[in-house]
Amino acid sequence: MAQPLPVRSVIIVDDDVALLHALTFAFMVEGFDVRSYASGESLLAEASLPVRGCLVIDYKLPGLDGFQLLERLRARGVGMPAILMTTLTPAMARRAAAAAVRTVDKPLLNGKLFDTVKELLD
Repeated sequence: MAQPLPVRSVIIVDDDVALLHALTFAFMVEGFDVRSYASGESLLAEASLPVRGCLVIDYKLPGLDGFQLLERLRARGVGMPAILMTTLTPAMARRAAAAAVRTVDKPLLNGKLFDTVKELLD
């Protein structure tokens, strides 16, 4: 009997509703279990999160920015790998390295986001 495939979870946070829906749909088509949120606060309001998965967080969010959201999640014990969607500058690259978070440059014009998520989950 074949073993079931492991669940691959992705949590997406982006305040651009059109992009949030597009990413949610694209990851679902690829077989991911997807949870999507339009703000960091809505994600933080969740009582429970998957133990395994990958966080995909927009840097420029209203209220908490992507780094602040990630810091709060880490304080709650959420240790899953994270990807920050941003326009990469040298300062942003240093900040991301210090926070141990991967980055994907916006706009998302190629498959780098999917490739990075798959790499982090494998």
